[in-house]
Amino acid sequence: MKPTLNEVPKHIGLILDGNRRLAKRLMLKPYKGHEWGAKKVHALFDWCKELGVREITLYCFSCENFDRPKKEFAYLMNLFKKEFEKLKIDQRVHNDRLKLNFIGRLYMFPQDIQERMQYLMNMTKNYNDYIINFAMAYGGRQEVIDATRKIAQQIKEGKLDIDQINEETFSNNLYMKDEPDLVIRTGESRLSGFLLWQSNYSEIIFLPNVLWPEFSKEHFISCIEEYKNRDRRFGK
Repeated sequence: MKPTLNEVPKHIGLILDGNRRLAKRLMLKPYKGHEWGAKKVHALFDWCKELGVREITLYCFSCENFDRPKKEFAYLMNLFKKEFEKLKIDQRVHNDRLKLNFIGRLYMFPQDIQERMQYLMNMTKNYNDYIINFAMAYGGRQEVIDATRKIAQQIKEGKLDIDQINEETFSNNLYMKDEPDLVIRTGESRLSGFLLWQSNYSEIIFLPNVLWPEFSKEHFISCIEEYKNRDRRFGK
């Protein structure tokens, strides 16, 4: 029996890995690759619109990334500020009714970064045609811990009974409830804690020989075509 062809995935998660390695390969400062990575994100959204992908979740900055060298960290924070300022005035955000979400331990960022992220979420909160979730100060284990703490606090305050704890309750207390149909990782062949709960039945495609700034529209289409031909049984 042939597997049923899937439609284009509605939600794709991407682990954006390899910016520094590409810069090193070209004998440039390691953090220079992040600029190319940021430009690739802009192109990615155009590809999503063209191909019918409605939601993407991007693993941009992990909790462990705060231990990067001081000079690189400062460079990244300035890059985030610059990119967030661009989004404030990007008419595509409004024309395409693009919702911008930021998920993770956002309080770990400097105050000015937090304020920019909150501004963009408030600015787009009523949009829903397309969605971009930026995983920032994110870690899958940290997300599970934080969800557990939220549930424990609700029980302590009498807002939730222990017998009400189930998968739906837990999902509702995560940073993000939406589950990706497909997860793509460039540069490596591991998930590195990305969406541990949400990716339970996601299809996974690793591109260990493609660094994120090298990721092309052709790579993206190839991943989607592979997804469409996989047999998704969901444990059945």
